[in-house]
Amino acid sequence: MTRVACIGECMIELRQAPGGQAGALYSRFYGGDTLNTAVYLSRLGVDVDYITALGDDALSDEMIAGWAAEGIGTKRVARLPGKLPGLYLIQTDDKGERRFFHWRESAAARSLMDLPETDDMLNSLASYDIVYLSAITLSILQEGGREKLMTALKRARLLGTRFAFDTNFRARGWPDLDVARKVFSSAFEGADIVLASTEDLAPLYPGESNAALLAGISSPEVVLKLAEPSCILRYAGGSSEVRAEPLTKPVVDTTAAGDSFAAAYLAARLGGAEPEDAARAGHRLAGAVVGYPGAIIPRYAMPPKKAPRPSTSRKASQ
Repeated sequence: MTRVACIGECMIELRQAPGGQAGALYSRFYGGDTLNTAVYLSRLGVDVDYITALGDDALSDEMIAGWAAEGIGTKRVARLPGKLPGLYLIQTDDKGERRFFHWRESAAARSLMDLPETDDMLNSLASYDIVYLSAITLSILQEGGREKLMTALKRARLLGTRFAFDTNFRARGWPDLDVARKVFSSAFEGADIVLASTEDLAPLYPGESNAALLAGISSPEVVLKLAEPSCILRYAGGSSEVRAEPLTKPVVDTTAAGDSFAAAYLAARLGGAEPEDAARAGHRLAGAVVGYPGAIIPRYAMPPKKAPRPSTSRKASQ
């Protein structure tokens, strides 16, 4: 069975009640970009492990139990005495666009590359078919930790593991843009699949056209999600543009739209789908996710799987 490892950080999620007034109630959940992707991968039938570090507190216990209930493997989760997970709060406007507030400076996941378990974890990456991580994963690590992880990924790729990189970019997570550009360049060179968006790349490469952004990514397979509900694909044999189907429900919360797209895209590709069909699957799941509050939608809201159809995508403009 195909196996995927997702590496990153999961945090406590506080979701503000509608209205956002002072004294409003908050609902507590958990989430994080790569964890969200792991949940949706598991729901789509992929065997997935989550690699992170948590504390030894009750909230961390709750996370572990919740991930296991979703079918996510937790054997690679390090538990650090005295540490806690990070926390973030979501505010959404009347269009469903979200704003995040984070408290994560001393979160356990930041120590992931500096633990007694680290070497064993890094050596295990070669046992997976795909290792998936995001720019946020890399941003929470120190420079030495990033280098250690990227070196381990290079070793794993020599043994047949593929590396999928999501460009999820948050400027506040980086000391400056030059550091971020350097790390992104290294990830682009090492990745087999890049899941990017103009929203992520525009702050890093201001003024660049879509064609220039694609040209700057050296990976063999690239998905570039656009501001409109569409994406440009570049892959062995060509490139194309795939538009999303119109939404049938209002947008409530765009949290995890990109994370769920990544899960559906990777699951479809692992199942043998062509890139265009994988992108359609990504659009469908993301379209369902934005119709519900928070990062993880109810199981009953998962869209039904669709059989691949003949390609109707058009060649992307260059």
